[in-house]
Amino acid sequence: MGSEHDHTHSHASGISRGLLDDGDARVREVRFILWAVLALNLFVAGAKLLYGMVTGSLSMQADGFHSLFDGVSNVVGLVGLWLASFPPDADHPYGHKKYETLAAASIGAMLVMTCLYLLWNSYQHWLGVVRPQVTATSFGVMAGTMLVNIGVMWWERRKGGQLLSEILVADARHTGSDILTSFSVIGGLAAVQMGYPLMDPAVAVAIAGVIAYTGVQVLRETLHSLTDVARLDPEAVRRVVLANKEVLDCHEIRTRGLPHHIFVDLSVHVSSAMTVAAAHDVAHQVEDSVKRQFEGVAEVIVHVEPDGQCHASALKAER
Repeated sequence: MGSEHDHTHSHASGISRGLLDDGDARVREVRFILWAVLALNLFVAGAKLLYGMVTGSLSMQADGFHSLFDGVSNVVGLVGLWLASFPPDADHPYGHKKYETLAAASIGAMLVMTCLYLLWNSYQHWLGVVRPQVTATSFGVMAGTMLVNIGVMWWERRKGGQLLSEILVADARHTGSDILTSFSVIGGLAAVQMGYPLMDPAVAVAIAGVIAYTGVQVLRETLHSLTDVARLDPEAVRRVVLANKEVLDCHEIRTRGLPHHIFVDLSVHVSSAMTVAAAHDVAHQVEDSVKRQFEGVAEVIVHVEPDGQCHASALKAER
C-alpha cells in the first residue's frame, strides 16, 4: 500500500432509495400511532372529566386531568419525531435523531411529575379534603376508560418494539401509569363505599412508587443514547467482520446512537501488498456485511490498515 498509515475510510455518501423509503415509512407509522393515541387519550380524559363534573367527583376529575397529561406527552412525542426527521446538515452532520431521544426523556420527566401529582393527591385524600361520590356509573366509566388505555398501551408497546421507537415505548409506559392511576381511583371509590377511606391514599402511594420506577427506567434508556453507550457487542461485530476472507484482523470497534440508528466505527487489517482500490472494496464489503447482520445500523466507518499495523497497535496498547 502507498503508506504505512494509509487509511481508507468507507462513508455512505448517500442513502439508497430503499433505505429512505423504509425510514419514511417508519416515521409515518410512528406519527400515525401518536396521533391516534392522542385522540384516544382526549376521549378518555373527556369521559372522566365530564362525569366527574356531573357527579362532583374530584378524584375522577383529577384522573381526567392526568389523562390530559398523557395527551401532552403525545404532543411532545410528535414534536420530537418531527425534529428528528430533518436530514443531516452542516451543523448536525450525524442528523437530528437525538431529538427523538430528548422527547422520550421529556416523557420520563412527565412520569416523575405524575408520581408527585399522585403523592399530593394521596395527601389530600389522607386529610379528607377529597371524598369522591360513589355510583355504579363511576365504576363503569373508570372500567371503560381503563380498557381503552390497556388497548393503547399494548398497541404502542408492540409497535414500539417492531419499529424500534423510543418514543412509542416510553409513551406506552406513560399510558401504563394512567392505568395504574385509574386503579387507584377505583380502589379509592371501593374503599369509600366499604367504609375504609384511608385505603385510597395508601394504594395511591404504592402506585406512585411504581410510576417513579417506570420514569427512572425511561430516563435511563434515554441516557444510554445521549451518553453514547455501546449499542452492539464488539465481539459479535468482530466475528461478522472476520467472515470477510480478505480481512486479517479487526479491532477498535465502537458503536453508539439510537436503537434504530446505530453508528459503527472499526479498524480492519488487510495484506500490506493490497492496492488502495482493493482495500476500498474490502471496506465496502465489511460495511455491507455489518449492515446486513445487525438491524438498525445506519452507517459504518471502516479504517483499513496494513497487516503490520496490527503488531504496532498491540505494542502501543501494552505500553
